[in-house]
Amino acid sequence: MATHAPAPAAGLRETKKHETRQLISDHATRLFIAQGFEQTTIAEIAAAARVAKKTVTNYFPRKEDLALDHQEQFAASLADAVAARRPGESVLAALRRVFADAVAAQDPVAGFSGREFAHMIADSPTLSACLRGLHDQREHRLARALADITAAQPDDITVQTAAALLGAVHRMLFHRIQTLTLAGHPDDQIAQTIAADATQAFDLLEPALSGYGAA
Repeated sequence: MATHAPAPAAGLRETKKHETRQLISDHATRLFIAQGFEQTTIAEIAAAARVAKKTVTNYFPRKEDLALDHQEQFAASLADAVAARRPGESVLAALRRVFADAVAAQDPVAGFSGREFAHMIADSPTLSACLRGLHDQREHRLARALADITAAQPDDITVQTAAALLGAVHRMLFHRIQTLTLAGHPDDQIAQTIAADATQAFDLLEPALSGYGAA
């Protein structure tokens, strides 16, 4: 009778890989904050984490990946919220609800990154450009999700306009969170301010999108 004893070993390998990845990420973030992103080398990160340079690049193919390690979650966030909307819930209502939950939880993906991390991004042309690209990716994925749920073509003007409007509001709110963070406001105060700002911003979209894509 066959047995499957190797499974625990595989689990241990995955745990070890996760721990190594987190160790590298933690040391990279510490060095980026202390020295600046552009000024920190992969060799310095590898030395701090006590791993080979090749190990760093195996886990993080691009240097930006070391600083922004939630890129996939960020880029997919709006499309995922649309796909998971409740029965009868419009796209706008789903995104409003998910954003409100993220603000209440002070989610880093929504922009609650802490002052040191926000400065690290703001002070780096490379990371600032990468973040703009992630906002663009997020809007593009949202457009694809809207096309899927409305049985429209991805280049349909309604799909493109809805994605642009919703993406712009989320981009603006993310920027406001970062601006308040850089100004030294505590997260609890930022959350209160942004909750009110989000209500006003999303209200502006209600006349156009209140029933759009209702599940």
